[in-house]
Amino acid sequence: MSTRTLRARIREPMSGLDGVWKAIGRQLRHPSGLGGRVIGHAMAIANRRPNRMAIDALEIVPGDVVLEFGFGPGRAVEQLASLIGDGQVLGIDQSAAMLTLASRHNRRAITRGRVSLRHGTFDALPWPTASVDKILAVNTAYFFGADAVEIQEARRVLRPGGLMALYATDASVMARWKFSGPDTHRTFDRDGLAALLRTGGFDPDDITILPADAGFGITGLLALARKPIDITGNRQAAR
Repeated sequence: MSTRTLRARIREPMSGLDGVWKAIGRQLRHPSGLGGRVIGHAMAIANRRPNRMAIDALEIVPGDVVLEFGFGPGRAVEQLASLIGDGQVLGIDQSAAMLTLASRHNRRAITRGRVSLRHGTFDALPWPTASVDKILAVNTAYFFGADAVEIQEARRVLRPGGLMALYATDASVMARWKFSGPDTHRTFDRDGLAALLRTGGFDPDDITILPADAGFGITGLLALARKPIDITGNRQAAR
């Protein structure tokens, strides 16, 4: 056996494993089929603590209308529905598989009109300007575009004084995860996350970024961005 052949055979298992990691990354970006359902159940575990931290930071009160970007299997939707009183939980996810899982998990709240979930994209939200009090976005920023249209849309639907809580795992941690390659995930450090929110239209003075312990030894970032109240009129509500 030639040295070249031996090297090729040594590389074969690694190449196959790389393909598995890339497949996981694609499923995280857009869960589908059986693999998507498996990923959905994994998300429910991995996102438990980030969801709780971000929801706590939103300080939800009865009557709030709360929107979740990327509701996944719907566990955070359930938590939100327990807090909003006579308000409403809205949700949008790009995965039809996650819509099925989340709808099943929140069937009773959907039937009662307390929860409304939709299949769609984050860059063209189907809700009116200034119609939402709070926005939850946990582990979804990796899939936003460089032009931050998704953040612009979030800011558009927020009412003046409304708050967005966005969680992302720190880039230094994600660099160690083989499924989070540049073809499926954008990664963020503190400055990068702040830049994303500024590009999306939030003023630097209205952005706060905190370190977040996501459990399992994972360091994350929790960004809070508030849409200001325009005391001179309604121009902020329309932007």
